[in-house]
Amino acid sequence: MMANGDSVVDVTIQPEELKARLGVPHGARGLVIFAHGSGSGRLSPRNNMVAAGLREAGLATLLLDLLTPDEEEDRANVFDIPLLAGRLVRASAWAMARPELYGLPQGYFGASTGAGAALLAAAQLGNSIAAVVSRGGRPDLAGAEALRRVTAPTLLLVGSRDEPVIALNRSAMEQMSAPHELVIVPGATHLFEEAGTLDQVVTHAIRWFIGHF
Repeated sequence: MMANGDSVVDVTIQPEELKARLGVPHGARGLVIFAHGSGSGRLSPRNNMVAAGLREAGLATLLLDLLTPDEEEDRANVFDIPLLAGRLVRASAWAMARPELYGLPQGYFGASTGAGAALLAAAQLGNSIAAVVSRGGRPDLAGAEALRRVTAPTLLLVGSRDEPVIALNRSAMEQMSAPHELVIVPGATHLFEEAGTLDQVVTHAIRWFIGHF
């Protein structure tokens, strides 16, 4: 395992040997597991920036590749939401067995297609997942039945210049019975690359997770 100054270590989740980065600040109040979008993974600069902000706020983070390198070569796997959700469920179980994470409330942070997987996994795990945050996400990909079964309070963050995804999020909200909130981030496009927009994501995510852990 490797570590850096932010107390982040590289770990492997069996049996698929999924690569992940785990960061556990002293006195962590909860664990946030990241579900990345297509073409992204545990080394995503944007999600690592969000994770660093969460750790500064006292939240443990787990950023993992939901697919193995061989699986990523089949583009169909990238959009296989049930497969990705199953990997998140596995990661949650793995985390509960770790001594340093035992007993911590868990939440999911999903980006793009990863948000659909996060919500499907949350629907499957019920009260085991305390909160979900979606960044530029596609909650609709979880399916209407799963959205109705989600019990975790869900925060949907969408850029004001990402009109198609705003519409998809509004439609998904109509299917959700769990507490939920939609926040439109001014000036942001789908990837939140504009100056200051990702900082707003961090602020909202911290508020949501700490408020529900």
